[in-house]
Amino acid sequence: VTLYGVFTNHYSANGPSRCLLLELLDISVSELLLHSSNQGCSMWMIQHCARDVLEALAFLHHKGYVHADLKPRNILWSAEEECFKLIDFGLSFKEGNQDVKYIQTDGYRAPEAELQNCLAQAGLQSDTECTSAVDLWSLGIVLLEMFSGMKLKHTVQSQEWKTNSSAIIDRIFASEGVVNSAIPAYHLRDLIKSMLHCDQGKRASAEKALCSPFFSIPFAPHIEDLVMLPTPVLRLLNVLSDASLQCEEEYEDILEDIREECQKYGPVVSLLIPKENPGKGQVFVEYANAGDSKAAQKMLTGKIFDGKFVVATFYPLSAYKRGYLYQNLL
Repeated sequence: VTLYGVFTNHYSANGPSRCLLLELLDISVSELLLHSSNQGCSMWMIQHCARDVLEALAFLHHKGYVHADLKPRNILWSAEEECFKLIDFGLSFKEGNQDVKYIQTDGYRAPEAELQNCLAQAGLQSDTECTSAVDLWSLGIVLLEMFSGMKLKHTVQSQEWKTNSSAIIDRIFASEGVVNSAIPAYHLRDLIKSMLHCDQGKRASAEKALCSPFFSIPFAPHIEDLVMLPTPVLRLLNVLSDASLQCEEEYEDILEDIREECQKYGPVVSLLIPKENPGKGQVFVEYANAGDSKAAQKMLTGKIFDGKFVVATFYPLSAYKRGYLYQNLL
């Protein structure tokens, strides 16, 4: 996450406090999980989130820092940069110089942090030092929740988990209730297992986890993903008929009408309506920023255009710039 500045609040009830001014981000993974209706997130979204957070952790750990509070609420989507970002460094510490004894959030706390917290409550010193491996444990739980669509706090605190967590992970991936089970997901399962070793010494590092075969699989986003994750590009569905695409004069008139309507919400950088598959008949509108795109999506969704109800989703700017148009998104 980008830090814009630091200032001191002298009017805090508890005395002067240091405040960090960070960039404004969008939806959190916690909110995405709520919207998944216990069905789990798409493999595209899980892969995107896993890669982005692992890259953040690899950078953080290379600098010698531990985040120490990784959880769905602290992973947010950046509409402008089209990536998930890690926020809230309130419990972070320099590895080997931990000044905060109570780290991580219940349900995402690594075993060694759990032990340290219990000993600290009893006024005892732990022999085991918490390292950057605690972040990988937390991310493993987050990814497992994204796949299953279930909160796993009680599961990871159960005796069964402590006895054989690997069997529980296998059971989650084999569950008929998990929508994603139809997709061969053993690479994701193995990646998650590599992060959830009880022995922190055996846990995969962020750098090593990024080499997982899971990241070599090309997944396409679902339409729900493109509704939930804002980008500077808007995609309009149910706007043009095949007949409109065939008649050049009608096509040009519609193109001008759409441009005029879309410019009400901000400057349009580019507009594309493919006449052939992939993307045939879909309208792609690139705005200068995601703020304009979000305003347009809100106002255009459900609007009647040429007798049809418009469906407006966002679209990955990176894919749009490469000319890569997903054909099957439903």
